[in-house]
Amino acid sequence: MRVIVAPFAFNEGIKIQHTLQRIPRDKGYDVMVVDDGSTDHSLDNVQEYGATVLRNDRNLGIGASIRRYLSYALEHEYDIAVIMAGNNKDDPDEIPRLLHPIQNEGYDIVQGSRYLPGGDFGNMPFYRQLATRYVHPLLMSLIAKREITDSTNGFRAIRVSILKDRALNLHQDWLNKYELEPYLMYKTIALGYKFTEVPVTKIYPPKALGYTKMRPLTGWWSILRPLVLLGLRLKN
Repeated sequence: MRVIVAPFAFNEGIKIQHTLQRIPRDKGYDVMVVDDGSTDHSLDNVQEYGATVLRNDRNLGIGASIRRYLSYALEHEYDIAVIMAGNNKDDPDEIPRLLHPIQNEGYDIVQGSRYLPGGDFGNMPFYRQLATRYVHPLLMSLIAKREITDSTNGFRAIRVSILKDRALNLHQDWLNKYELEPYLMYKTIALGYKFTEVPVTKIYPPKALGYTKMRPLTGWWSILRPLVLLGLRLKN
């Protein structure tokens, strides 16, 4: 199966280079960096890591960038698209964990979970543990009607062919930011696609390198909003 792996970057500095250095070159993956309008020149020489760049002319948001990447994977007839962070939080050696259920067990979307046995979340602050381990997964589990342990982790793999389903409507303007990822998870489950979680690690970089770009209020509302709108059937 043809696999493409993409870390996403917006002014990630040295972190995106560390991410690319860790992606194994002997696994047969194509590697693409999705650059969401970076201005720090951190992606000027990524070709030396065996990666190509899909570049936005300006910062559009992670949702718009993921949508563009998935459209690219579909257009270029990849079988599996892997999404990962560009700030060195995810372990590329764990990519096979995401691929195996799709390649061997017929799953369509595989979500990495830092909260399953065998996963790890390092020194994550308690308030982020509270939000990502309890609040968001509980709400997602309620509307999806199945148990989900980690609904905000961006480390995942998708069978590209499911993107042909017109009911999976990713091309909506309200999905340009953090909304797209929980929307994608909920909709694939609601449409009956095979979904599973596998344990992964997610270790955040030191604060000196930039811990996260998510803003405390607007960022969390952006990632919670799809659960409210989908749960109340105000969006589809």
